[in-house]
Amino acid sequence: ITDLLWNGVSVEVLPFSSVNKHKPWIETSYHGVITENTDIVLLDPPLVALDKDAPIPYAGEICAFNIHGLEAPFEAVVLNGTSGEGQLRARGLVDCELQKEYTFIIQAHDCGSGPGGTEGKKSHKAVVHIQVNDVNEFAPVFREPQYRAAVTEGKIYDSILQVEATDQDCSPQYSQICNYQITTTNTPFAIDRNGNIRNTEKLSYDRQQQYEIQVTAWDCGQKRALHSVPVRIDVKPVCKPGWQGWNKRVDYEPGTGSKQLFPKMHLETCGGPLSSVRTTVELQTSHIGKGCDRETYSEKSLQKLCGASSGSTDLLPAPSTATNWTASLVTDSGRDSDLIFRFDGHQAAKIPDWVVPQNLTDQFTIATWMKHGPSPGLRAEKETLLCNSDKTEMNRHHYSLYVHNCRLVFLLRRDFTQVDTFRPAEFHWKLEQICDKEWHYYVINVEFPVVTLYVDGVTYDPYLVTDDWPIHPSQIDVQLTVGACWQGERTKLSVDADEDDASGDNETVTKPRFTQYFRGSLSGLTIRPGKIESQKVISCLQACKEGLDINSLESLDKSIKFHFNPAQSILVMEGEDLENMNAAVRKVSYINSRQFPTPGIRRLHISTVVQCFGEDTCITIPDIDAVVMVLQPSEPRITITGLERLNRPVSDLGASGGIALFQDLHIISTVTRADVNVHHTGMDYHTSEIIHNLDYCDILVLGEELMPEQESLQLQRSTLLGKHLDATNSTSGVDSMSNYEQVIRQVRYYNWRPGQLTERRFRLTCSELNGRYTSNEFNLEVSVLHSSESGEHVNHMVAPPQYMQVVHHPSMIHDLYPNHSSGVPSAATVVIVMCIAALVVVVVLGIYRIHLTHQQEVKLAETAKEADVTWDDSALTITVNPMEVGGRGIGGVWEDASDDSEEDVDVQLPRMQRQSKKGQNWDKTTISY
Repeated sequence: ITDLLWNGVSVEVLPFSSVNKHKPWIETSYHGVITENTDIVLLDPPLVALDKDAPIPYAGEICAFNIHGLEAPFEAVVLNGTSGEGQLRARGLVDCELQKEYTFIIQAHDCGSGPGGTEGKKSHKAVVHIQVNDVNEFAPVFREPQYRAAVTEGKIYDSILQVEATDQDCSPQYSQICNYQITTTNTPFAIDRNGNIRNTEKLSYDRQQQYEIQVTAWDCGQKRALHSVPVRIDVKPVCKPGWQGWNKRVDYEPGTGSKQLFPKMHLETCGGPLSSVRTTVELQTSHIGKGCDRETYSEKSLQKLCGASSGSTDLLPAPSTATNWTASLVTDSGRDSDLIFRFDGHQAAKIPDWVVPQNLTDQFTIATWMKHGPSPGLRAEKETLLCNSDKTEMNRHHYSLYVHNCRLVFLLRRDFTQVDTFRPAEFHWKLEQICDKEWHYYVINVEFPVVTLYVDGVTYDPYLVTDDWPIHPSQIDVQLTVGACWQGERTKLSVDADEDDASGDNETVTKPRFTQYFRGSLSGLTIRPGKIESQKVISCLQACKEGLDINSLESLDKSIKFHFNPAQSILVMEGEDLENMNAAVRKVSYINSRQFPTPGIRRLHISTVVQCFGEDTCITIPDIDAVVMVLQPSEPRITITGLERLNRPVSDLGASGGIALFQDLHIISTVTRADVNVHHTGMDYHTSEIIHNLDYCDILVLGEELMPEQESLQLQRSTLLGKHLDATNSTSGVDSMSNYEQVIRQVRYYNWRPGQLTERRFRLTCSELNGRYTSNEFNLEVSVLHSSESGEHVNHMVAPPQYMQVVHHPSMIHDLYPNHSSGVPSAATVVIVMCIAALVVVVVLGIYRIHLTHQQEVKLAETAKEADVTWDDSALTITVNPMEVGGRGIGGVWEDASDDSEEDVDVQLPRMQRQSKKGQNWDKTTISY
């Protein structure tokens, strides 16, 4: 204890430890209320801390209120340290919907014994309970987006259906629904406070079959729903027999397999006794492509997929630079993915001579898709699909296929050199399909003198065969045409006096023209010489990829009899038990096996016949019509990537390996799909990689065309083994993207005399579904480096070796040997001998290198012969089309070298080298273009 003098007064100063004697005091519990979205808590009792040390500075003052429980979103602040008043606040906005109540611990702290707050004391711990008051911030929302119910006419219902709304507010006052109201005026319906809808008068089916009303709701805070809910009430007649519980529209997502069409459908018979029920379900797809969803690869690729023999010629390919004879024809642009040509009596096409099969024998096949209706006029003219006639001077038809008065006629006249007797020449078929304006697949198999017609896989023999003499031999060339017949006759015309003609006499003028135009649609017109097609292949080529199906066939009751037509577009089901029949109809499904089906509607027609016991008349079941909506498939994006620029020395161009153009090539396919975002109004898009096939890849040479005498594109034959590549100018061959990658990576470019060539540019594109989906144009630029270093590696087969020249300077010799005025000294002789020896060595090395190169070529040829085995039937085709943009092509595509190659050699490829006339095997290890 120390005494101090303060203004003349003695003051006793105590130690700091004895000043702060008491702990602050607060209530033992507090109850608070806070309204959501505010920050001030109203406490009962108020937050006040007392300290018996007052009025001593610091010791009697309150410095802080501490809250225990970090999860509590509150803080306590000191308003007045002397009086001990405090306030509880929210650290952020509180939400009643997240948490309605909070409980935590609070303590008061005094300021201790000095300014630093040392030796401060704490009060006891008090419990704080806080309740969050609700604000009516949410409006009622109905549980369902719409409601639907059905009632029978002539009845009063206590409750037809109940609608229900909810509210997200947390308090009973604002979260409960207190009232519902029908906002549609003049309706025979009422609704109570619980959402039950009843009719206020009897309803009549004849007066109105359906009602749609709008209903709204209020919560107990009088907040109204933002959106009303539609309620649809169907009025049913007093029990009328018919199918019930079916939807008029069924959505089909591509790639989902089989989908049930009527999962809840049942037949209402109004209690009548039945002996049997017969139901027919018909899928109507005549408006889709060629009659239904079929594969839309090129005709060549489809034949591969169906196992047809190779060698067919597609006379109506997709228009391109190489197949430009179809460019002037009208394609049916309204179709999705099917290549269809429409003829209106004014279009026709000449088939180039290099495309026309030249070796039609006693066996060949003509196939086409055709859609045709009755010809206008009383005297219908002939309508030619295909015609082979004299190109000039005469009008003789060697063979043709035409329609006349809804008859299909095939004309085949043999040359006099082949036969000199009266033989069959015209074959007639009269069928309803020819003029029914629907798509049908026609195949004519010729095994002369037998000609057989297949229509949609069904065989028809001709009802009329006309015999004729053979055509007399001549030197006139023939012209093959599609859509009309070529008339090459000479017509005598008179020269008009007004024309500028010196003679003024009559003259013979050649007027070739088309005649007998076709009116209808064609697709996939092909000729395959040498063999006829099997019925199995024909059925495959015309098979639909969509149709009706029975889901879970094994669970179908044994008493149900069912039958499909060959196209699976018609299903007939028959049974005696009504419940088993209902179960069977519910299993009827739609299936589309295409990865990218044609979107749009498919109409369904269901007809039913009911047989009753011992009654002459029975109940009538009305037919029903529905649609399957095939949704738009996610379209793939085919992307080709890789190294876009190559720098190579000139020596690599003529080397044994050439230049590999696409070693770093990658082909991928992606789709972008849209998903509905539940939490947002927009759509979420995500991209994913998918696996599907390709049907061709084109390699295009940009700029000047390849010069075959010095440059080429080549591919090792061993690369093609197991992939069965075709050498036709059509685009065909369906296989995986990975197989296409493997083959394209092996394509090599050679140039034996590059000269001043500095660069070559190539373009690669790939396609799926006959051009329906195409890739990006991948451009590759090859830069050729010319340098002195690269000159040392020039192939000696191309450039002669450079020899070292020895030059003697007499002045130098005289300086070295001043004593010799004439002649060659002995030392100079030695130098000359050494130079000659070096020259001999260079010559020998050059000869040896030529010999070594020849030996390597012989070994490569032997290796190719050993590898030249029969390929399997997997279908892959890459079209190599080395063609200048806007110019002409010089290459072809890879050819099938299977056992059928003897017939395949009829495909004329520009500048294609063959081993012999038969073309049975290749004698090189590479195929050049």
